[in-house]
Amino acid sequence: MKSLKELFRIGKGPSSSHTMGPQRAAKDFLERHRDAAKFEVTLYGSLAATGKGHMTDIAIKEVLEPTAPVEIVWKAGIFLPYHPNGMEFKAFNREGHTLDDWTVYSIGGGALSEGKEPDRFSTKEVYDMNSLSQIMNWCDDNGRNYWEYVDLCEGRKAATYYIKATGYKQTLQTRGLVYAYALAVSEENASGGTIVTAPTCGSSGVMPGVLYHLAKGHNFSDIKVLHAIATGGIVGNVVKQNASISGAEVGCQGEVGVACAMTAAAACQLFGGTPAQIEYAAEMALEHHLGMTCDPICGLVQIPCIERNAFAATRALDANLYAAFSDGRHRVSFDHVVEVMKQTGKDLPSLYKETSAGGLAKDFKDTTESALSRWREQGRQDRH
Repeated sequence: MKSLKELFRIGKGPSSSHTMGPQRAAKDFLERHRDAAKFEVTLYGSLAATGKGHMTDIAIKEVLEPTAPVEIVWKAGIFLPYHPNGMEFKAFNREGHTLDDWTVYSIGGGALSEGKEPDRFSTKEVYDMNSLSQIMNWCDDNGRNYWEYVDLCEGRKAATYYIKATGYKQTLQTRGLVYAYALAVSEENASGGTIVTAPTCGSSGVMPGVLYHLAKGHNFSDIKVLHAIATGGIVGNVVKQNASISGAEVGCQGEVGVACAMTAAAACQLFGGTPAQIEYAAEMALEHHLGMTCDPICGLVQIPCIERNAFAATRALDANLYAAFSDGRHRVSFDHVVEVMKQTGKDLPSLYKETSAGGLAKDFKDTTESALSRWREQGRQDRH
């Protein structure tokens, strides 16, 4: 698996695949063609279908327009073979001749790929083990925890010790606060603010909302929270390696579902859960999001994505609590659920995978530019 730095990315929302990824691609293309007189960017498939709602065009133009004019071409009906989120960048000289033609894919979580191995975005493998079962067995054999495996592979110098919590406090039941914290991050993301993918922009409110609530209510130290983030990161990395965290590829189960699993694992780590209990918490959290569609109304992450972040945050706490009451032994492994999620994503029709053509988004007519502008402006006002 890759480094957790590939999973947790800082950037602007509202979508890691539809905003952060395309903007990163634009920056990469611009570095190679600062002498261009004109740019043309063609968006395919899911990027074109919901790109206006996700501000894909704005993200690209913010990068390229200071250098040269930009034309955005929308081709929602054409899906390139490698991934639903395909882009083609072209640079032209003053005579109108093509300087370069580059196809790239935004594959989820802000990551990019040229659809081949190796490509310019290839990074080295940091983790030898790719399944949570393997990592859990390593933890059992060595008397270590997940975050210690992260320390070993990532080369960090954090102190190695076990965290034993004294028990749950009454604040754990204050779900209204969890909703508020998760919503705060999600609203910052929806209005184009800067957030951290966990594992995506659309699901970025779940882990921060829960960890902030727990840290504030239980006075957990920063190092304990970092260990929890590392544990949650391993869970997300396993999914990214073996399935997908792209809503355009597997639906919202790969975004909010994975975020819930990461957060359940992180919470269980904070409260001193064993590797088996942590794996069980992550398994439950992901299992109960199987089949969740990605159907943003008007291509916006406001509806229903923000509410899903809030509910997934509390579901993560429930999964942690349920696992804590057990010894961690159960029948269905997390790795098996990841396989099922991947297959479920393949079986979902494209209209349920970030195209705004089905589900809650179907037949919703309020798609005018004035509506989009109103929602964006409201988001900016809320941030300030």
